[in-house]
Amino acid sequence: MSSLATIFQTQLAAHNAAIARLPECLPVIEQLTAAVIKALHAGNKIIFFGNGGSAADAQHLAAEFVIRYRINRRSLPSIALTTDTSMLTACGNDFGFETIFARQVEGLANAGDVVIGITTSGNSANVLAGLQAAKDKGCITSSWTAEGGGKAAEMADIAFKAPSPVTAHAQECHMIVGHIICEAVDQAFAG
Repeated sequence: MSSLATIFQTQLAAHNAAIARLPECLPVIEQLTAAVIKALHAGNKIIFFGNGGSAADAQHLAAEFVIRYRINRRSLPSIALTTDTSMLTACGNDFGFETIFARQVEGLANAGDVVIGITTSGNSANVLAGLQAAKDKGCITSSWTAEGGGKAAEMADIAFKAPSPVTAHAQECHMIVGHIICEAVDQAFAG
């Protein structure tokens, strides 16, 4: 077997093992989906943030709410706090990188919003600060982490711990769950 074939088989097996365990997370996914739909029906918004690949996931999912997922339905309020370079660099420069999400949550979030902090380690200082700022504002907080959960899982109202300790496979689970939530939101807002 070639080196690439070995990598392929190993990675696919680890991916499949994580996905096979996702049903264990169904109660948390149901709780989060219900909170998201309730918030959107009430006129609140969904706020996402994270670092690196999790920042990209935040942007991807916010776009699914605002633009569309699979059906054409009204635009739904969502934002990723990872996209405005002026905001990120000003805050990083003036207050420190660990405050880049908290400062935005302070200015943009309202009580009743659902705030989702994505950190596979569960311990990213800026994600923890953002979740705390959201709690202080009366938001519903959710952490999306890898299997261990870290401090983020301890502090969030709804902790989704992807069933893998491997960052890549946890992020794959995050996107699958994100798309499941998007599908439920499409159905809730269809027509």
